[in-house]
Amino acid sequence: MLDESLLDTPEALAEADRRALLRGAAEAGARVRTAARHATEAGVNDLKPDGRPRAILIAGPGAAATCVADLLETLAGAGCPVTRLAPTGVAPAAGALRWELPGWAGSIDLLLIATPDGSEPSLSLLAEQAYRRGITVVAVAPASSPLTEAVNAAHGLYVPMATAPYEQDEQPLAASAPGVLWALLTPLLAILDRTGLITAPPEALEKVADRLDHIAERCGPAIATYSNPAKTLAAELADTLPVIWTEGTSAGPAGRRFAAALAELSGSPAVVAELPEALAAHSALLAGPLAASADPDDFFRDRVEEAPALHARVVLLRDRPIGGLTAAPAARDLALSHDTPISELEPEPGGELETLAELIAITDFAAVYLALASGA
Repeated sequence: MLDESLLDTPEALAEADRRALLRGAAEAGARVRTAARHATEAGVNDLKPDGRPRAILIAGPGAAATCVADLLETLAGAGCPVTRLAPTGVAPAAGALRWELPGWAGSIDLLLIATPDGSEPSLSLLAEQAYRRGITVVAVAPASSPLTEAVNAAHGLYVPMATAPYEQDEQPLAASAPGVLWALLTPLLAILDRTGLITAPPEALEKVADRLDHIAERCGPAIATYSNPAKTLAAELADTLPVIWTEGTSAGPAGRRFAAALAELSGSPAVVAELPEALAAHSALLAGPLAASADPDDFFRDRVEEAPALHARVVLLRDRPIGGLTAAPAARDLALSHDTPISELEPEPGGELETLAELIAITDFAAVYLALASGA
């Protein structure tokens, strides 16, 4: 059950936020600036690659590395295939995870390692294996981690992960925490800008940081729910199954990131799909027992003794302006025809990185508020 009174009590939110998730979301813009500075100090802006890599391989644990790979694949588009190396193992522990290079990987490929831990032995072995095959290695990981030595031995490029002092006490860091994502992603954006695969020069990263600061002002704990889009979305998603529909290239990874954050931070399940295929994929779901009109006896439920029935709520994330070729009207019609409420988020105008950052930031705040107000 969501404690909506907590949402409008900043002191109570701060007390409930034992993992410093709200602070991480609020400091996302600062984290981008710090990570960009670390990349500059590591020599990223001085790199002069001979050309684009044939393929980009990304390795790392948890939801953060998955989201980084998803975002980079989206931003690179058709310019270069991006492959995430999924780990194997018997447990999600640093010593149990295993990564392997594909057989075709060679000297014209690029290996990116992104980890908020850095103590995974298999990632160090992966860097060594890449060096023997002539693959260029770039890693973003906490300073003084064992991975640092392995990357230096492989003559690769190491960028220290931008961390905050209070995060040193968080063991382990939540992979879906807002600060973790931007700390890992920002240096890799700078790297791929140098290769010409994406456009993310320092001034573009500064615009991303400014947009994140703007969202932090709109969605901060001191802003009341009625004028706070993240708190409003969190309240709307309480005791529901979020059905996340995305439209537009950049909204896809933002929606998948939102679903992962809801699962890890608040323990809330969610389903996600891209329009227009989402309409066919989730039509039966909205017409089934999860529809808002599926339980006519809910009116007579004892609000004190009985838990509320779980009903679907559509969340529509769009990264394109209203008008033109869009499936949004059909999405609204399908949801409302099944008495399913719908929430919509669309970023303010800006570059692709800025609009993507806005969608991620608002949904990150919403996932954190939902986690705190539900006692997760």
